[in-house]
Amino acid sequence: MNPQHATDSQADAKQRIVLASNNTHKVREFSELLADFPVQVVPQGLFTDVPEADEIGLTFVENALIKARNAALHTGLAALADDSGIEVDALRGAPGIYSARYAGVGAGDEANNRKLLQALHGLPEQERGARYQCLLVYMRHAEDPTPLICQGSWEGRILTAPQGENGFGYDPIFYVPEHDCSAAQLPAEVKNAMSHRGKALQQLLRAFT
Repeated sequence: MNPQHATDSQADAKQRIVLASNNTHKVREFSELLADFPVQVVPQGLFTDVPEADEIGLTFVENALIKARNAALHTGLAALADDSGIEVDALRGAPGIYSARYAGVGAGDEANNRKLLQALHGLPEQERGARYQCLLVYMRHAEDPTPLICQGSWEGRILTAPQGENGFGYDPIFYVPEHDCSAAQLPAEVKNAMSHRGKALQQLLRAFT
């Protein structure tokens, strides 16, 4: 059940926290955001017997709690989980918790983006308001009665066509007014400082100190 041992002795000295995700983009983003802190983010995919959590919650926070508890239970480590997605005003908050599978189970980012653009086809700019949401949960162990729950939002709107090559998810069609570009056109350090996930993580880090 143990993950692969890090070869870097400095990494070995850090507190290991299992990230309840096998999404390589999220693993990289969390590692970048936590680079200056004495923690090592270990993706649950490095463990051999952690089943995928059944995300049956009806809200972001419910799903994040389910994923964190599952990862902590099967690894014995403190666990960090997020449930994120995009809410579109014209769609009454959809895709919401179904953002990752908006175009169907197993659908990729391109298919999800295409479906969202089709759903908003013909809508003027002022009716394309949207926001990213992130609910972040930290559990010290699987039976933690007081998990830390942090929330971050990132306001913007949906473009009419993809722009940019960076990021993941809906980043190519999510317009960031402050920088007059899509989230996929932002350098990683800029995105991390202002994103929904970055804001939620900053709340978590403040709770740690």
